[in-house]
Amino acid sequence: MSRPVAPGAAPAIPTPVDDLLGRLWHEGHAAYVVGGSLRDVLLGRTPADWDLATSARPDDLLAIFPGAVYENQFGTVAVRRGDEVFEITTFRSDHDYADFRRPHRVEFGDSVALDLARRDFTVNAMAWGREAGDKASRQAPGLIDPFGGREDVERGILRAVGEPARRFQEDALRMVRAVRLAATLEFRIEPATLAAISEQSELVEHLSGERLGAELTKLLAAPRPSVGLRLMADTGVLAHLSPDLASQRGIAQNKVAGEDLWDHTLRTVDAAPAAHMVVRLAALVHDIGKPATAADGHFHGHERVGADLARALLERLRFPKPVVERVVALVRQHMFAYEVSWSDTAVRRFIGKVGRQALDDLFGLRAADNVGSGGAPDASGLGELRRRVAQQLAADVALDRADLAIDGDDLIGELGLRPGPSIGRILDELLDRVIAEPSLNDRPTLLLVAQSLVEDEP
Repeated sequence: MSRPVAPGAAPAIPTPVDDLLGRLWHEGHAAYVVGGSLRDVLLGRTPADWDLATSARPDDLLAIFPGAVYENQFGTVAVRRGDEVFEITTFRSDHDYADFRRPHRVEFGDSVALDLARRDFTVNAMAWGREAGDKASRQAPGLIDPFGGREDVERGILRAVGEPARRFQEDALRMVRAVRLAATLEFRIEPATLAAISEQSELVEHLSGERLGAELTKLLAAPRPSVGLRLMADTGVLAHLSPDLASQRGIAQNKVAGEDLWDHTLRTVDAAPAAHMVVRLAALVHDIGKPATAADGHFHGHERVGADLARALLERLRFPKPVVERVVALVRQHMFAYEVSWSDTAVRRFIGKVGRQALDDLFGLRAADNVGSGGAPDASGLGELRRRVAQQLAADVALDRADLAIDGDDLIGELGLRPGPSIGRILDELLDRVIAEPSLNDRPTLLLVAQSLVEDEP
């Protein structure tokens, strides 16, 4: 990461973006770098993408940039340069936010000032560029900052543009974005904006699951997601996003002194590896079933209840099905208890139950859970279990049906069995015996064992 841009200094704009700006200026249009990309450059961060705004209408952009694609009714045209895609949006004003989600009507304009006035936060309401004119005019590009965004960037402050309540009534997702940006940028939300989030938090219920899920994913990628998650809980946003998670507040935990179940969840999320989003998501919901199962200081069966609640939440937030299934499995299995007395067979059965592909995620979740409980990552024998699992994996022993020396086709072709549920039952029994005694896993031996199993069936 490079250093933040010094006050008054020009931001470094990469060549492809500079070329796009130059082409628009040459064609007689105002053009600016805007929004989060400019904010990130001023912070010394590398933008995930680059957004440009212009006075050119979408049809003009399609003519100026052959091969460009007009993406939506909001005036955004996608322009490809090499392997990168840049979004260029016509200056606009938004109108009639009747559903607290997005504007019902968009009006194109020629003023960058009006375009910036419709944006969410001051740090996103800046522009770098210039008005129309050929490069020969030598009009130098500069910063347009009508709301003091650069000063807020330097001070690490999130402040709504204009009246905070109005901004959030226009699009309630801005409240979720505020807590997400507070975590990802490590900024603080200024008091009036924070108060408005608390006052308007119920508007979150109008938002689609897709938009909420996307914001939650970005929040979980923050260095410390707990910053945003705690703000969600404190402002009431969490209660509308997930009542089950919000109900963790105030529930006693025999973990870290003075901390409740919600504190434990936040510690666990922060401790989960940022590079493994599935694990961070599982860390967030791993104890979601505890409030519903709390009785006499215990949470019996919370992993089973939690798996169902986690599925309902993640499906409502429209997470991809493979993500949902993996997270639900991790929640259901996260209460495993390793004993040093486990035999190698027990370790192999554990691997088979969890599944080879899910082992690293489950160990990552348990390590984070240990930290969230105030312990070391490898507490409760986790380090030894990791080592023993690695030994079994390296030994290339059979751990699932695919590892067996025979399959269903062999049972049908060699033993004359008919396709059906009995094939699966026999293969499961063979796998169970091979896990207990790996030397059984050769084709003739398994066919003999399978034949005996067939003969024993009623």
